[in-house]
Amino acid sequence: MFVRRTAAVLAATAVIGAVVAPAASAAGSSPSPSPSVALPSGLYGSTDPTYDGVWRQSLALLAQHTVGVRPAAKAVDWLTGQQCANGAFAAYRADASAACDAKTQVDTNSTAAAVQALGALGGHDDATGKAVTWLKSAQNKDGGWGYMAGGPSDTNSTSVVIGALKAVGKKPAGVSKDGKSPFDALLKLSTACDAEGDGAFAYQPDKKGKLAANADATAAGVTAGMGQGFVAATGYAFDLTGCVIADAPDMATAAGNGANYLAKAMAKTSYLKSALPGAKDQPDYGNTADAVVALAAIGATKDAQKPLAWLEKNSGDWAAESGPAAYAQLIFAAHATGTDPRAFGGKDLVALLGATGPAPSTAGASATPSEKKNDEKKDDGNGLGVWWIIGVGLVAGIGIGFLISGRNKKRQL
Repeated sequence: MFVRRTAAVLAATAVIGAVVAPAASAAGSSPSPSPSVALPSGLYGSTDPTYDGVWRQSLALLAQHTVGVRPAAKAVDWLTGQQCANGAFAAYRADASAACDAKTQVDTNSTAAAVQALGALGGHDDATGKAVTWLKSAQNKDGGWGYMAGGPSDTNSTSVVIGALKAVGKKPAGVSKDGKSPFDALLKLSTACDAEGDGAFAYQPDKKGKLAANADATAAGVTAGMGQGFVAATGYAFDLTGCVIADAPDMATAAGNGANYLAKAMAKTSYLKSALPGAKDQPDYGNTADAVVALAAIGATKDAQKPLAWLEKNSGDWAAESGPAAYAQLIFAAHATGTDPRAFGGKDLVALLGATGPAPSTAGASATPSEKKNDEKKDDGNGLGVWWIIGVGLVAGIGIGFLISGRNKKRQL
């Protein structure tokens, strides 16, 4: 988004405060406990929004817009009402009438997700302008972003901000700090073609500066490496030929290597696995959806078909339990591959998403997958489309989430 943005809330630590991972949890886990108080009528989802309210709302609104549905005005108003005066968004503010202060834990992921949604909906230039100004102020000297302003850059946070920049028509490569762009930050988080990294993206370096392959981060890094966001256009035809070794890899090479890693990781099972400490590996539905978006964004559409088919067959129960962000992720995967989200494994994702929140202003018939595909081919790469966000938790932090234009044909960034 991810994601993006792609899990349930995992934990909060004393160091970074409230932490969120609202896009793809392992099967059978709930995004968050049921709330003990009544939720705002404009909010999507029925679980506790403390850690993912703005995130899930943003994905829900963006997914509806993507399929031609006009969201309910009160749903949009709820999201804009969450913004602080300085332009940033927190994960959730129960009392949005109270001014934000130093104790309000704003973060880059919630802010960038809101920008992607409001930028796509249009008519919110003041809100998105203030949010982007805040995001620029939080950019690190390496060109990237951490979950919290001032925190070390990670692939997932940097990726969701790249999507936000594109959503408002800015070229991510032109948004720099000390001469470093977001793509410079992503390149530093790309692993080598060896047994440990195999060309994947890491979430962050460990304490010793070592990079470890992370599937969540790789899905995010590939999509962002393509210069895209949650809603990604299908890339030019691209064949995955293995990890390409380069003395000084560019973004296209790094994204291609990341896509190759994802394809290999899903070659046998057709899905990515969750790997939470102490837990048995399980299918990770959200990150698999993000991986489908990433593969489609780079143009490896053949490699996206098996995991897409697996999602169509198996993701229904997960999405029903996980809520609006999960339905949105599946819609983004369908959109990126030209699949009808209203007939996704026999389910109407659009209707199911709509049932988790206020009735949309207009149901609107969306364009057919082929019509969308034709429109996407006209995209020059300067305006945004997923995913994903970050999931940090269990003391250390886990990430999610997305540039390139293939090694043979580079898109304008």
